[in-house]
Amino acid sequence: MTEHFMPLDPQKIPRHVAIIMDGNGRWAQRRGLHRVRGHVAGAESVRVVTRLARKLGVSYLTLFAFSEENWQRPGMEIRVLMALLRRYLHRELSEMRDNRIALKAIGDLSQLPEAVQRDLEATIALTAEGARMDLTLALSYGGRSEIVQAVQSLAREVAAGLLAPEDIDAARFSRSLYTAGMPDPDLIIRTSGEYRLSNFLLWQSAYTELYVTETLWPDFREAELGKALETYQQRQRRFGLTQEQIEALEASNSRP
Repeated sequence: MTEHFMPLDPQKIPRHVAIIMDGNGRWAQRRGLHRVRGHVAGAESVRVVTRLARKLGVSYLTLFAFSEENWQRPGMEIRVLMALLRRYLHRELSEMRDNRIALKAIGDLSQLPEAVQRDLEATIALTAEGARMDLTLALSYGGRSEIVQAVQSLAREVAAGLLAPEDIDAARFSRSLYTAGMPDPDLIIRTSGEYRLSNFLLWQSAYTELYVTETLWPDFREAELGKALETYQQRQRRFGLTQEQIEALEASNSRP
């Protein structure tokens, strides 16, 4: 593996990186190929990026693999995407276990074909032990639907007398989301130059740093991930505080 980017500060590696993997279809069309070929090429980017993220010390990597809106695509394309997902799960199982990567999945997984659900469940179970990084695939996922299901879940608890409305705060709400137990993303990367979240991790991205690149997903490899992380490390995350407050906190944390 050849990495072409500036050395990164290991102390500033984002704990959670999320990626909107966009541009597979355009990548193929620019080459006079069927859109499906772009998805095949994009699967290799998933492999490369996951491997490098694990090597660099990212603890959580979340990939927007299939949105709930994607069900509206042509049937053949959906079937190919599901077949590619199954092939990925089978091919990468050994590497995930060898590199202590735990597979997770978020979204309305009940909408996935039964064979895909079985393969997901098996891979999740076989990679759970001793993991050092969580690889989460967002499948049949929509941020608004996730928020709605969280509200419905909390409403049922209130109706059953198990929860008082005044006890619902941001932390309690977060525990009702698909991403319960995961930290919010520090960095969201979007490929293909589109400047929108596309219904991805809407609640969780309130203070997330955003990085957009014109690079199409099949061309997003080690060097591109390195550039994104380098840009992230040059930013100062304030979370609503002033520059002076940030500097005071940093000085306090640096004291022995």
